[in-house]
Amino acid sequence: MILFLAARPVTAPPVRPVARPARRAPRLRRSPRGPLAPYRRIFAVPGTRAFTAANLLARLPMGMLSISAVLMIAGSRGSYALAGAVTATGLAATALAGPWTARLIDRHGQARIAVPATVLAVLGSVGLLLCVHHDAPAWTLFACYAATATTPNTGGMSRARWAHLLRGDPAALHTANSFEQAADELCFMLGPVLATLLCTALFPEAGTAVAAALLLTGVLLFAAQRRTEPPVPHREAGRARPRPPLRLPGLPPLLATFLCTGAIFGSLEVVTVAFADHHGVRSAAGAMLALQAAGSCAAGLLYGLLPPAGRTARRFLRCVAAMAALMLLPLLAASTGSAVALAAALLPAGMATAPTMVTGMGLVQSRVPAGQLNEGMTLAVTALLGGIAAGSAAGGWAVDHLPGSPPAAYVVPASAAGLALVTSLLTARARR
Repeated sequence: MILFLAARPVTAPPVRPVARPARRAPRLRRSPRGPLAPYRRIFAVPGTRAFTAANLLARLPMGMLSISAVLMIAGSRGSYALAGAVTATGLAATALAGPWTARLIDRHGQARIAVPATVLAVLGSVGLLLCVHHDAPAWTLFACYAATATTPNTGGMSRARWAHLLRGDPAALHTANSFEQAADELCFMLGPVLATLLCTALFPEAGTAVAAALLLTGVLLFAAQRRTEPPVPHREAGRARPRPPLRLPGLPPLLATFLCTGAIFGSLEVVTVAFADHHGVRSAAGAMLALQAAGSCAAGLLYGLLPPAGRTARRFLRCVAAMAALMLLPLLAASTGSAVALAAALLPAGMATAPTMVTGMGLVQSRVPAGQLNEGMTLAVTALLGGIAAGSAAGGWAVDHLPGSPPAAYVVPASAAGLALVTSLLTARARR
């Protein structure tokens, strides 16, 4: 333009400037519309679909490993007691090693820690498979299954990526957390079915072998998605390390609520299997529990479509109250002695657990610094696992000792839900 003006004759008559039309503003990308718009919005972020698909592949074995180990050990050694003891040892080891693995991930990055931790866990699963197949001594089964405790919290790593990508957007993060909880329910619903099918249709070791292969493949693909990985927080030299999440104000009472919620899951599973066995429909126990997981999965997806209203702590209290109310349905249905009525009650009973978990994980994310997010969420999962173990033991004791059991044993999950509500109420009053 400058060269063009310089080439014009100096004596040229003045030219009246022509009014140019105003330049249009760049057209912004329209927000997705429709009933599934919140989910389309979060998956429009570059890289989210890739790491989500890989994480789902890595998360599916979480619902396969325990049941595969039980079927494999019980099928070859003929002892459910040994199988239960081995899996309980692995659960206890996971509760101890899980937070340490998550702390290393927070300090050094997901790809750097998750891959070697997964390799060690897969070697433990392969070792368990070989020891069972070659009839090794019983203590080797405990040692090998304890090595699987280094399995990283794949769901927590995925939630940490969403928290990094959607920081500053609470509505989108709420939708992402809802999707993650629904994915958890889906994996724990399909995992046992797939493991049972593999162990019974092929050979007893098939479930463990496939689960180990899926875990390793999924974590490798997930770790390869580096552009969505949260950055490792830089710590200045001489600066003290932050307090462990377990000592942060407000987190221990929240973990106590997660512990009670886990007790609901553990006791509900044991009592439902006992109820189905008592009525001669033991083979239908898996389908009945799948209804509860399906209700939770559907509720989680629907909850993600709703915009978060009000403070997170208040929404969490309402969700826990709804869970405590709905957990009375299985108790009432079981008192009729009808397996059909119980199955119909388990579907709505599961609809409050996913919103409770979604809102609870949101509280963990708000109360834990970004550089300790994996450790904080792993502590929540550890509390859930501890609750599942305690609930399973309490449910089994109730089935054997309470008069009128198994129907009367449904008082255990109902009581656990009531205890979760009391804990939340006391915590809310203390914070107020």
